[in-house]
Amino acid sequence: MSLKTMKKEELELLSNKDIAFMILTEGKRKLNTADLYRKIMKLLDLPESYFEKKIADFYTALATDKRFILLDNGKWDLRSNHTSDKIIKVSDEDDEDEEQSEDEEEKQEEEIEEDSFDDKEDEEYDEDTNEELKDLVVIDEDEMELEE
Repeated sequence: MSLKTMKKEELELLSNKDIAFMILTEGKRKLNTADLYRKIMKLLDLPESYFEKKIADFYTALATDKRFILLDNGKWDLRSNHTSDKIIKVSDEDDEDEEQSEDEEEKQEEEIEEDSFDDKEDEEYDEDTNEELKDLVVIDEDEMELEE
């Protein structure tokens, strides 16, 4: 159904995001946030005071909806009109590599700290154990049986 053929009552049932989607689909041109929202206001016959109150919410709604993409020039378009998923995938892989190398560095630092801590702990344990065991005598069970 086209925006031109829809009644105001039908448009009021749609969300602003859905109306924006229809505007960008039918208009086949990119629009900035303000122009796109003004078109919606005109279609819904909303007062100008409504613009300042709701423009930020409208922007957030577009930014979080995966159907829309904000271009470098500040204009909105439909994501389906762009093949940026390859670029996004490449940059996602780069981010993952950076995250992995940071994680590996942190693990290595932790292992170094643990190793140095363990060495000190082992030395203290050895000293305590040696002190406790110095009076003990080892007896061979085979020799005990022979004596009896």
